[in-house]
Amino acid sequence: MRIGELAERAGVSTRSLRYYEAQGLLRARRAANGYREYGDEDLRMVREIRSLLDLGFGLEDTRPFVECLRGGHEAGDRCPDSIAVYRRKLAELDACIARLGEVRERVAAQLELAVESRAAEPRCAFSP
Repeated sequence: MRIGELAERAGVSTRSLRYYEAQGLLRARRAANGYREYGDEDLRMVREIRSLLDLGFGLEDTRPFVECLRGGHEAGDRCPDSIAVYRRKLAELDACIARLGEVRERVAAQLELAVESRAAEPRCAFSP
């Protein structure tokens, strides 16, 4: 299939495909006329890349998954390097969640103080 068909079937732009190729994640074969040609395995790789990017992984993080697919595995997450990327991402997410929990506690404490301060203020008969 040509680049336009691959882009359509994978739900990405041709520009993205060229970028993936430039980064070494995708390997196009060239037809005699110079057009890029791709196979079903390339479609699987692009879908794997897009799936990981949609989860918040960086493009470089997708490399072990693509290499795993190239190695003949049914899924890109069956290799040790892919599992290491999952572990690293999970630790990163856990750290973000912990940080957000701390920020939430601080904001809740500030809200509580603000509400208590407002309740303690003397009220004017003309103010709401």
